[in-house]
Amino acid sequence: MRLNVNATRMELLKLRRRSAIATRGHKLLKDKLEELMRNVYLLVDEIQALRKEVEDALRKAFARYAQAVAQRDPRVTDIATSLPSVKLSIEAGTRRILNVKAPTFKPKLEGRIRCYGFLETSGELDLSLQAMYAVLEKMVLLAEKEKTLELVAEEIERTRRRVNALEYIVIPNITETIAFIKLKLSEMERGNLTRLMRIKEIIRG
Repeated sequence: MRLNVNATRMELLKLRRRSAIATRGHKLLKDKLEELMRNVYLLVDEIQALRKEVEDALRKAFARYAQAVAQRDPRVTDIATSLPSVKLSIEAGTRRILNVKAPTFKPKLEGRIRCYGFLETSGELDLSLQAMYAVLEKMVLLAEKEKTLELVAEEIERTRRRVNALEYIVIPNITETIAFIKLKLSEMERGNLTRLMRIKEIIRG
Protein backbone atom coordinates (compact mmCIF):
# COMPACT_ATOMS: atom_id res chain seq x y z
CA MET A 1 0.00 0.00 0.00
CA ARG A 2 1.41 3.38 -1.03
CA LEU A 3 2.25 5.82 1.75
CA ASN A 4 0.40 9.10 1.96
CA VAL A 5 3.25 11.56 1.22
CA ASN A 6 3.82 14.42 -1.19
CA ALA A 7 5.51 13.58 -4.48
CA THR A 8 8.58 15.77 -3.96
CA ARG A 9 12.31 15.22 -4.23
CA MET A 10 12.67 15.83 -0.48
CA GLU A 11 10.20 13.06 0.29
CA LEU A 12 11.99 10.81 -2.19
CA LEU A 13 15.29 11.32 -0.36
CA LYS A 14 13.62 10.64 2.99
CA LEU A 15 12.01 7.46 1.70
CA ARG A 16 15.29 6.23 0.24
CA ARG A 17 16.93 6.70 3.64
CA ARG A 18 14.00 4.91 5.33
CA SER A 19 14.28 2.09 2.80
CA ALA A 20 18.01 1.66 3.49
CA ILE A 21 17.40 1.65 7.27
CA ALA A 22 14.48 -0.79 6.96
CA THR A 23 16.51 -3.13 4.74
CA ARG A 24 19.44 -3.09 7.15
CA GLY A 25 17.11 -3.60 10.13
CA HIS A 26 15.46 -6.51 8.35
CA LYS A 27 18.83 -8.18 7.79
CA LEU A 28 19.90 -7.66 11.41
CA LEU A 29 16.60 -9.05 12.71
CA LYS A 30 16.88 -12.06 10.39
CA ASP A 31 20.39 -12.73 11.73
CA LYS A 32 19.09 -12.36 15.29
CA LEU A 33 16.23 -14.75 14.54
CA GLU A 34 18.63 -17.37 13.19
CA GLU A 35 20.86 -17.05 16.27
CA LEU A 36 17.85 -17.33 18.59
CA MET A 37 16.70 -20.46 16.75
CA ARG A 38 20.20 -21.94 17.11
CA ASN A 39 20.03 -21.27 20.86
CA VAL A 40 16.62 -22.93 21.04
CA TYR A 41 17.89 -26.11 19.40
CA LEU A 42 20.85 -26.22 21.80
CA LEU A 43 18.58 -25.61 24.81
CA VAL A 44 16.12 -28.30 23.74
CA ASP A 45 18.93 -30.86 23.45
CA GLU A 46 20.36 -29.85 26.84
CA ILE A 47 16.94 -29.92 28.51
CA GLN A 48 16.07 -33.34 27.11
CA ALA A 49 19.36 -34.84 28.32
CA LEU A 50 19.13 -33.13 31.73
CA ARG A 51 15.48 -34.08 32.21
CA LYS A 52 16.33 -37.73 31.54
CA GLU A 53 19.13 -37.58 34.13
CA VAL A 54 16.83 -35.96 36.72
CA GLU A 55 13.96 -38.38 36.11
CA ASP A 56 16.26 -41.42 36.29
CA ALA A 57 17.87 -40.15 39.51
CA LEU A 58 14.50 -39.38 41.13
CA ARG A 59 13.10 -42.73 40.09
CA LYS A 60 15.99 -44.49 41.82
CA ALA A 61 15.69 -42.27 44.90
CA PHE A 62 11.94 -42.93 45.22
CA ALA A 63 12.53 -46.65 44.71
CA ARG A 64 15.02 -46.63 47.61
CA TYR A 65 12.56 -44.65 49.74
CA ALA A 66 9.83 -47.21 48.97
CA GLN A 67 12.19 -49.98 50.09
CA ALA A 68 12.98 -48.05 53.28
CA VAL A 69 9.26 -47.77 54.06
CA ALA A 70 8.71 -51.45 53.28
CA GLN A 71 11.61 -52.65 55.48
CA ARG A 72 10.48 -50.75 58.59
CA ASP A 73 7.29 -49.59 60.21
CA PRO A 74 6.03 -46.74 57.93
CA ARG A 75 5.35 -44.62 60.99
CA VAL A 76 9.04 -44.75 61.92
CA THR A 77 10.01 -43.44 58.48
CA ASP A 78 7.36 -40.72 58.64
CA ILE A 79 8.61 -39.55 62.05
CA ALA A 80 12.24 -39.66 60.89
CA THR A 81 11.54 -37.43 57.89
CA SER A 82 8.90 -35.16 59.44
CA LEU A 83 11.33 -32.60 60.83
CA PRO A 84 13.33 -30.89 58.06
CA SER A 85 16.93 -30.25 58.99
CA VAL A 86 18.13 -28.70 55.72
CA LYS A 87 17.39 -25.16 54.62
CA LEU A 88 17.28 -24.57 50.86
CA SER A 89 17.79 -21.13 49.37
CA ILE A 90 18.20 -20.20 45.72
CA GLU A 91 20.32 -17.29 44.58
CA ALA A 92 18.78 -15.79 41.43
CA GLY A 93 20.57 -13.73 38.80
CA THR A 94 20.39 -12.95 35.09
CA ARG A 95 22.50 -13.42 31.99
CA ARG A 96 22.10 -12.11 28.46
CA ILE A 97 21.28 -14.27 25.44
CA LEU A 98 21.21 -11.68 22.64
CA ASN A 99 18.42 -9.37 23.85
CA VAL A 100 16.89 -11.88 26.28
CA LYS A 101 17.39 -11.59 30.05
CA ALA A 102 17.75 -15.25 30.99
CA PRO A 103 17.60 -16.28 34.67
CA THR A 104 20.35 -18.03 36.59
CA PHE A 105 19.61 -20.09 39.70
CA LYS A 106 22.19 -21.24 42.24
CA PRO A 107 20.94 -23.51 45.04
CA LYS A 108 22.43 -23.34 48.54
CA LEU A 109 21.87 -26.03 51.17
CA GLU A 110 22.46 -25.46 54.87
CA GLY A 111 22.18 -28.13 57.52
CA ARG A 112 22.49 -31.93 57.77
CA ILE A 113 20.71 -34.33 55.46
CA ARG A 114 20.03 -36.83 58.25
CA CYS A 115 18.46 -35.65 61.48
CA TYR A 116 17.32 -39.01 62.88
CA GLY A 117 18.86 -41.95 64.64
CA PHE A 118 20.21 -44.99 62.82
CA LEU A 119 18.78 -47.63 65.13
CA GLU A 120 15.21 -47.88 63.86
CA THR A 121 15.59 -46.52 60.33
CA SER A 122 16.68 -48.42 57.25
CA GLY A 123 19.91 -47.81 55.39
CA GLU A 124 17.81 -47.41 52.25
CA LEU A 125 16.35 -44.24 53.78
CA ASP A 126 19.85 -42.75 54.05
CA LEU A 127 20.62 -43.66 50.45
CA SER A 128 17.33 -42.31 49.15
CA LEU A 129 17.84 -38.95 50.90
CA GLN A 130 21.39 -38.72 49.60
CA ALA A 131 20.17 -39.46 46.08
CA MET A 132 17.47 -36.78 46.33
CA TYR A 133 19.87 -34.12 47.55
CA ALA A 134 22.43 -35.13 44.91
CA VAL A 135 19.92 -34.46 42.11
CA LEU A 136 18.67 -31.20 43.59
CA GLU A 137 21.26 -29.06 41.81
CA LYS A 138 20.36 -30.61 38.46
CA MET A 139 16.66 -29.98 39.14
CA VAL A 140 17.39 -26.29 39.73
CA LEU A 141 19.52 -26.18 36.56
CA LEU A 142 16.68 -27.82 34.65
CA ALA A 143 14.26 -25.15 35.89
CA GLU A 144 16.74 -22.46 34.82
CA LYS A 145 17.08 -23.88 31.32
CA GLU A 146 13.34 -24.43 30.87
CA LYS A 147 12.60 -20.82 31.86
CA THR A 148 15.33 -19.63 29.51
CA LEU A 149 13.79 -21.66 26.70
CA GLU A 150 10.39 -20.09 27.39
CA LEU A 151 11.84 -16.55 27.29
CA VAL A 152 13.85 -17.22 24.13
CA ALA A 153 10.76 -18.67 22.43
CA GLU A 154 8.81 -15.49 23.31
CA GLU A 155 11.63 -13.34 21.89
CA ILE A 156 11.62 -15.45 18.70
CA GLU A 157 7.91 -14.79 18.27
CA ARG A 158 8.40 -11.03 18.75
CA THR A 159 11.37 -10.96 16.36
CA ARG A 160 9.50 -13.00 13.75
CA ARG A 161 6.60 -10.53 13.85
CA ARG A 162 9.02 -7.62 13.31
CA VAL A 163 10.76 -9.42 10.43
CA ASN A 164 7.43 -10.18 8.76
CA ALA A 165 6.22 -6.60 9.25
CA LEU A 166 9.36 -5.23 7.59
CA GLU A 167 9.43 -7.84 4.84
CA TYR A 168 5.76 -7.83 3.85
CA ILE A 169 4.48 -4.38 4.87
CA VAL A 170 7.06 -1.66 5.57
CA ILE A 171 9.64 -2.31 2.81
CA PRO A 172 7.04 -3.04 0.04
CA ASN A 173 5.08 0.11 1.00
CA ILE A 174 8.21 2.25 0.87
CA THR A 175 9.30 0.68 -2.43
CA GLU A 176 5.88 1.27 -3.97
CA THR A 177 5.84 4.89 -2.76
CA ILE A 178 9.34 5.54 -4.13
CA ALA A 179 8.28 4.18 -7.53
CA PHE A 180 5.14 6.36 -7.45
CA ILE A 181 7.11 9.53 -6.58
CA LYS A 182 9.67 8.79 -9.34
CA LEU A 183 6.82 8.41 -11.82
CA LYS A 184 5.20 11.68 -10.67
CA LEU A 185 8.50 13.56 -10.81
CA SER A 186 9.17 12.22 -14.30
CA GLU A 187 5.72 13.36 -15.40
CA MET A 188 6.34 16.80 -13.90
CA GLU A 189 9.72 17.06 -15.64
CA ARG A 190 8.18 16.09 -18.98
CA GLY A 191 5.40 18.63 -18.41
CA ASN A 192 7.93 21.34 -17.57
CA LEU A 193 10.01 20.47 -20.62
CA THR A 194 6.94 20.64 -22.86
CA ARG A 195 5.98 24.05 -21.46
CA LEU A 196 9.53 25.37 -21.96
CA MET A 197 9.55 24.19 -25.57
CA ARG A 198 6.21 25.88 -26.22
CA ILE A 199 7.46 29.09 -24.61
CA LYS A 200 10.57 29.00 -26.84
CA GLU A 201 8.38 28.52 -29.90
CA ILE A 202 6.19 31.43 -28.85
CA ILE A 203 9.26 33.65 -28.30
CA ARG A 204 10.73 32.68 -31.68
CA GLY A 205 7.40 33.27 -33.41
